[in-house]
Amino acid sequence: MTQMENALSEAMTTIDGALGVALVDYNSGMALATLGDHKGLDLNVAAAGNTDVFRAKLRTMEMLDLKGEIEDILITLSSQYHLIRPLTRNSGKGLFLYMALDRKRANLAMARHRLSRIEADLEV
Repeated sequence: MTQMENALSEAMTTIDGALGVALVDYNSGMALATLGDHKGLDLNVAAAGNTDVFRAKLRTMEMLDLKGEIEDILITLSSQYHLIRPLTRNSGKGLFLYMALDRKRANLAMARHRLSRIEADLEV
């Protein structure tokens, strides 16, 4: 397994309520790797759609002249949480991790914490 595949596997096995995870190139909107087979969750479609969300937030920050980096973006649905976490290492610039979680089974604080650790260790 590559380090990328190991990171996605770690996310799926150590984060309670994980439904799916993807490593996404936000320049192209393409998923470079995905893991999870939750019914009704097409990770490639989610990657493209969440690229639009990420780009919109970057544009808004620029228009507002906000300084700093995006740590993560949380989208809360009635039955799921969706997390977008950009990679911060130079090797991961232009990429983000996307994760969908079952809201009933997930601990959001722990999910964010674990995803941040996975992101910090990921070399692409």
